[in-house]
Amino acid sequence: MNIIIKILYQASKLLLQLFRPMTMGVRILMVRNDQVLLVKHVYEDRWYLPGGLVEKGETLETAVRREAFEEVGATIHDLTLFGAFSNFKERRNDHIMVFETHDFDLNGTSDHEIERVEFFLLTDVPENTSPGSCNRINDYLGKRTEQFGIW
Repeated sequence: MNIIIKILYQASKLLLQLFRPMTMGVRILMVRNDQVLLVKHVYEDRWYLPGGLVEKGETLETAVRREAFEEVGATIHDLTLFGAFSNFKERRNDHIMVFETHDFDLNGTSDHEIERVEFFLLTDVPENTSPGSCNRINDYLGKRTEQFGIW
C-alpha cells in the first residue's frame, strides 16, 4: 500500500510541475511544554508541521482544523494566524498560511498518510525536518520577526 501511495504522490508532483497551478495550503504549529508536534508521511522521509491543501470552498480556518484532525486526531481550541509564506521552489507556486495553537486535544488517531506523529523539543527537532517546517519553528523561537515571506 505504501508503495502505491508513494507512486501516486510522485505522479501528483509531476503534474503540478507540468501545469503549475497556484496552490493554497495550511500548516499548524502545535506547541505544548516547549515541544512541537511533527508528522512523518508514508511517502516522504522528512518530518513536517501538520497540514495540507485547502479544498475548494473551504476557509483557511476550516482547512487547518480539518487537516489537524485528519493527520493527528487533534481538536483545536485556540487558533491564531502565525504567518503567510510562499514557495516557488521546484517550479511551484504555493502559498502557505501557518497557524499556531497551544490549546488542543489529541485522540491518538491519524490517517493512512501518516507514518508517525511525535512531539520534539522546539530546540531539538530531527535533522530530517523539512526546511520550511524548520524555518517556521525558528520563526516561533524568535529568530525572525516577519510574519510573511518565503517558505
